[in-house]
Amino acid sequence: MSSSHMKRLTMPRSWPLPRKSSVWIQKPNPCGHPLDLCMPMGVILRDILGVAQNRREAKKILHSKQVMVDGGIETDIGRGVGLMDVLTVGEVSYRCVLDVNGKLRYRMIPAKESSTKICRVMGKTTIKGARTQVHLHDGRNMLFNENPEYKTGDSLVISLPDQEVKSHLKFEEGSMAYLTGGNHIGEFATVRSSDIKRSSKANEVQFDDFGTISDYVFVITSESDIPTEGDS
Repeated sequence: MSSSHMKRLTMPRSWPLPRKSSVWIQKPNPCGHPLDLCMPMGVILRDILGVAQNRREAKKILHSKQVMVDGGIETDIGRGVGLMDVLTVGEVSYRCVLDVNGKLRYRMIPAKESSTKICRVMGKTTIKGARTQVHLHDGRNMLFNENPEYKTGDSLVISLPDQEVKSHLKFEEGSMAYLTGGNHIGEFATVRSSDIKRSSKANEVQFDDFGTISDYVFVITSESDIPTEGDS
């Protein structure tokens, strides 16, 4: 059985926490997000948002059913809340983003923005009954009877909590990209071209002044989709 804790010294660099204040820190339970793109609920409530003094208080808040992730009530203290997720505590909503230092931030958003979320398409597969399953960056899978035109690298704006596709953001020349890795993490850039490699090398994307690999490109509608002020 895997441990629910890890040493602070080994925690991901994306976690905006001191490494030497104590030995251990909680690990997020397995979820759709990779470890470096999410943090566990208990740590967020206590160390990031400061709404709980300790783990016991964090549990109490969760059991009072005042906390939601992507519009659904969440009571698991180990639940990972990751990139682009909407976390609601009482009346206040936050979106998880990466800042320009590559740190995870939970930034306040207006109530109306808490009802949608942008998800990156990671791939799609055909399953039994000729249905198409679209895999999104946060671990969710969406089923379609027809094969939708969504391609890997595109983004979908979905409504919360009912998970309906509100709009389709294509990964193409002129798309606005939010960068989630590499030297330009947390920055915005306009896609100029993409280079599909026919080998095991990563596909590359070119912007005005630099290039990066396509895995780091998250297509958004505009820069206003990413809350930038009021670091939590």
